[in-house]
Amino acid sequence: MKKYQHRLELQVRDYECDIQGIVNNAIYQNYLEHARHQFLLSKGVDFIDLSSKGIDLVVVRIELDYKLPLRPDDAFWVGSNIEKISKIKIGFNQSIYRLNDERLVLQAKVIGAAIDNAGKPCRTTTLDSLFD
Repeated sequence: MKKYQHRLELQVRDYECDIQGIVNNAIYQNYLEHARHQFLLSKGVDFIDLSSKGIDLVVVRIELDYKLPLRPDDAFWVGSNIEKISKIKIGFNQSIYRLNDERLVLQAKVIGAAIDNAGKPCRTTTLDSLFD
């Protein structure tokens, strides 16, 4: 298991599961997004503050590799690492592990960018400061 810059523990809620009794595949993106937001907040990056300044952080690409399903009441954790991809893109390498046995559930690569009010990619010192 690799080291992560940020770790967030969560638990599956019963309404996140489908008729098969496993977490619906789309729900994992919610877990990953929440972990990214918490990670950025821990680094002083506030989405609401950025948006009020006319800068939005958006996902431009996501790759998910599902390894093992989560089930109701499973406790798990999301590990996140951040990397600078270009002047305007950042990448998150994230993994989800089931807490009771530390088995890998999912691996993800998420690429995001900052855009201005016109929807154009832009550079922001807030994101640049994450890599100083």
